[in-house]
Amino acid sequence: MNKEYKYGAILSYTLIFLGNIIGIIYTPIMLRMLGQAEYGLYSLVGSIIVTFSLIDLGFGNACIRYVSKYRALGNKYEEFNLNGLFLIINIILSIITIFVGLIFFTYIENIFSNSLTISELQSFKIMFIILIINLSLSFPLSIFSSIITSYERFIFPKILLIIRTLLNPIIILCILSFDYGAVEMVIAHSILNLFFNLFNVYYCVIYLKTAFMFKSFNKKLIKEISIYSLFIFIGIIVDKIYWSTGQIVLGVYSGTLIVSIYAIASQFNMYYMQFSTAISGMFLPRLTTMVTNKTDSVNLTDIFIKVGRIQFSIIALVFLLFLLFGKEFIGVWAGIQYTDAYVIALILIGPYTIPLIQNIGLSILQAKNLHKFRSSILLLIAIGNLIISIPLIKGFGGIGAATATAISMIIGNIFIMNFYYHIKLKINIPKFWYEIGSMCVPMLPVLLFGILLNSILPVGILCLIIKILLFISLYCTSVYFWGLKKYEQELLSSPFRKLFNIIINFNKKELYFNKEL
Repeated sequence: MNKEYKYGAILSYTLIFLGNIIGIIYTPIMLRMLGQAEYGLYSLVGSIIVTFSLIDLGFGNACIRYVSKYRALGNKYEEFNLNGLFLIINIILSIITIFVGLIFFTYIENIFSNSLTISELQSFKIMFIILIINLSLSFPLSIFSSIITSYERFIFPKILLIIRTLLNPIIILCILSFDYGAVEMVIAHSILNLFFNLFNVYYCVIYLKTAFMFKSFNKKLIKEISIYSLFIFIGIIVDKIYWSTGQIVLGVYSGTLIVSIYAIASQFNMYYMQFSTAISGMFLPRLTTMVTNKTDSVNLTDIFIKVGRIQFSIIALVFLLFLLFGKEFIGVWAGIQYTDAYVIALILIGPYTIPLIQNIGLSILQAKNLHKFRSSILLLIAIGNLIISIPLIKGFGGIGAATATAISMIIGNIFIMNFYYHIKLKINIPKFWYEIGSMCVPMLPVLLFGILLNSILPVGILCLIIKILLFISLYCTSVYFWGLKKYEQELLSSPFRKLFNIIINFNKKELYFNKEL
């Protein structure tokens, strides 16, 4: 694992850690300053804008894949022509975004008149217009982020994201402290987004020497990219149906209060996802190079298992922490009125664990241009999810929405995709599950220890912190010594050894300097 991958992964987890800690501190303050109803409105607008980001049509992922391919072949002419092609495509997408956004804007009152008040509708409209303009500007600029990824540069963008993560809550809390609301928050987010996108432009032009050529476009290649992007787009639609439409349908049938509870559960689900994708999200350029160089299925199985085991060791800790202490944490953190979010979040993240530890499989499918089957099957299942979610939401509210999503995921992402990985990609899935199962053994006594902690220690912030720290300590010790293989132990411990050596060397130099004085 080279420097960019190793330190990119470390920075990714640093980003997740900071994001989660900041979120834990920042979100309840924001909830109380903003109010439950306005937070629900803010979340509802955000869900709709996330749905509008589907207009990307999968071309961002296609840019990473095809630029990586021509970099592996050493063909600079085709690479720079691709850059020009994707820039033109993204400008067209920007125009489409404005057009579709204006059409939706005219129907806002008809869609939400039964669930939103007149003042909420007015705020909704203002936030929607601001965010749709922000989204349209993001499309042409997003190509630079894709190019950075295709060059397997992860350190720079991760540092940018860390800075943005630190700045965002400071700016938002300053805005709320002056009695501004959700509209001003949206304006701040949009400005910040534009500012950091321009940093990516600067890095590409100055450091990567990115060029854009518009001399000739290969029609056969354009057709291939379009088909590839179409099925990436279908896969994105599936994800949006899974994670965004629940809030939208709840907004239509249940109002902002239930949306705000579901939004809290979705936030935990998003944190959970980040712990897995921090590693696998970096591998598309590397896998594209491996596929271009005709890597066999044995090596692909090896990387599938290695990445899956590392992901499982991390997200199993997160899952067990939430399972044991999540309800108490939500009550202390967000308030008693949000405790229903615990059950909703568990229903979502339980089955989601399996596709998360296997998401390197999606990168392999994309690198091989074999993601069509996954996208097609999961689209059908996601449509089924949307259909069954309506009666379930009417009957059970947020729990119904989460149940519909969980059922869809178990059928599509777990059963069907494991079969496909084994048959089509020749990934040794039984071996994968044997490797994952062997890691579960040292986790069982730790789980029992967590249950014991809950029964002994009372409810309260201090006791909750003690329980979490004790559980993490025992989990890390148990899994490190009895769950991980030697190379995994080395991978996890090497950054700490390097840091220790730096401190030791620094102390030696300081002692030598003092003696010289």
